[in-house]
Amino acid sequence: MAASPRLRNTLTLFSARDCVLCHRVRLVLAAKGVNYDLVPVDPAHPPEDLIDLNPYHSVPTLVERELVLYSASVVTEYLDERYPHPPLMPIDPLSRARLRLAMLRLEHEWVPHVQAAQQAGSKAQADNARKQLRDLVLAALPLFKASKFFLNPEMSLADCAMAPIIWRLPSLGIVLPKEAKPIDDYGQRIFRNPGFIRSLTPEENALREIPA
Repeated sequence: MAASPRLRNTLTLFSARDCVLCHRVRLVLAAKGVNYDLVPVDPAHPPEDLIDLNPYHSVPTLVERELVLYSASVVTEYLDERYPHPPLMPIDPLSRARLRLAMLRLEHEWVPHVQAAQQAGSKAQADNARKQLRDLVLAALPLFKASKFFLNPEMSLADCAMAPIIWRLPSLGIVLPKEAKPIDDYGQRIFRNPGFIRSLTPEENALREIPA
């Protein structure tokens, strides 16, 4: 079954209501000021349009005319190039490669613990995921101290990957010690941004209070 005309002619994002990877894409779209149609998806019961468009039936999935993209890393880099203002990657190749490696680590090491803490089938599994994620966050503390944003003097795609994780820490039951204040300060700077607020679904907005 072909995608509907509406999906072919409008930038459309299939997104779960509370998903750290989907939030990453929505944050990029908000930072760029791009208008799009949001299709909320229950990942356990993907809609027929998504099944037809994406062989993995996964979210996030972005559709623009005949183009269908999936995987948060692919989608966010496409959006940064498709809508170049404001740029969310540095100009020089070394800095770009450094940020790509950082985002790869977040996706492969941090995100699975977020998902496990949200979906774990037992308390022991959830507790282990929380401990592993907390340890990773604290190990990255020097990086939060080194720059106003994550590994970059200005907001980048790496922040769009990191901020949704930091936003979820309280809802996951992860409390950071006082010495982790630079991480909290980092989050506060981003969470006050109107673009970040626009990126939140109602379900994500309820995870914690937006700082005044």
